[in-house]
Amino acid sequence: MAQDRPLLGITLMLCFCILAPMGDAVAKILSTSVPIGETLLVRFGVQALVLIPIIAITRRPWRMRKRILGLVALRTALHIIGIGAMFLALRHLPLADAVAIAFVMPFLMLLLGKFVLNEEVGMRRLLACIVGFIGTLLVIQPSFVEVGPPALLPLVVAVVFSLFMLVTRQIAKEVDPISLQAVSGVMAVTVTLPALALGFVFDMPEMKIIVPDTTTMALLLTIGLLGTAAHLLMTWSLRYAPSATLAPMQYLEIPIATLIGWIVFSDLPNGLAATGILITIAAGLYIVFRERAMSRAAQQAPEPLSPVDHAAE
Repeated sequence: MAQDRPLLGITLMLCFCILAPMGDAVAKILSTSVPIGETLLVRFGVQALVLIPIIAITRRPWRMRKRILGLVALRTALHIIGIGAMFLALRHLPLADAVAIAFVMPFLMLLLGKFVLNEEVGMRRLLACIVGFIGTLLVIQPSFVEVGPPALLPLVVAVVFSLFMLVTRQIAKEVDPISLQAVSGVMAVTVTLPALALGFVFDMPEMKIIVPDTTTMALLLTIGLLGTAAHLLMTWSLRYAPSATLAPMQYLEIPIATLIGWIVFSDLPNGLAATGILITIAAGLYIVFRERAMSRAAQQAPEPLSPVDHAAE
């Protein structure tokens, strides 16, 4: 099992925070022209096609115990639902707003880390995440007024990916990350193909298959490559740091998504949303600095005396 190395875990999560909104931006470009089902099929198909040869060449272990395989199947189902909901949200919302609304997730992760995984979470971090949640609500309000219920889709993403990361934390130290992502990709394709077949039979628009042109196909493949790399980094990060440590790092996705949304789509949040985003970022940065200070203090603290040492005093 890998030992906790918080700084390495934070670095890997930072890389995830850069690649994930890049993939979301590409998905937003395709959101009105490619059905969600086809996008998901290519997304996970690329993941499987990229990682299976790596497993074969490096002879990585891929067989899993029954309990772990069940958790991987649950993780895969959550992954499909979460990405599908995010792709739908991006059809209606600016990139920065969709990402910012989803940032109720770190708050949920801290609660799950505290009450499910029994990880230590201080009151200051909990209060800071509550402030960040209030900021998220400020982003929801103008989006809901403009587009209605689709503005709530990022909340679905937040709940699903909180559970997704909780399950990942449970298996990350027992399963090779590349093997985990490869098996998950195969599972997702196995689920998505029958769903697309049913979509064809019952004439479900979001589960149809279109024949993409060269540019569209290239963008679909890019979604798959970025998504594979991003979630591989996220899985690696959870091998080295607790979820309560990594969850606040994901606040950095918000300014990155804002920058990408401005460059690619010329979208900027309005005044109320911008205020909410700034509050969310401030709360997240406070938690990051608080975590760093606590980690430094723990490293400098002297080791506790053994019973023999106490007896000698």
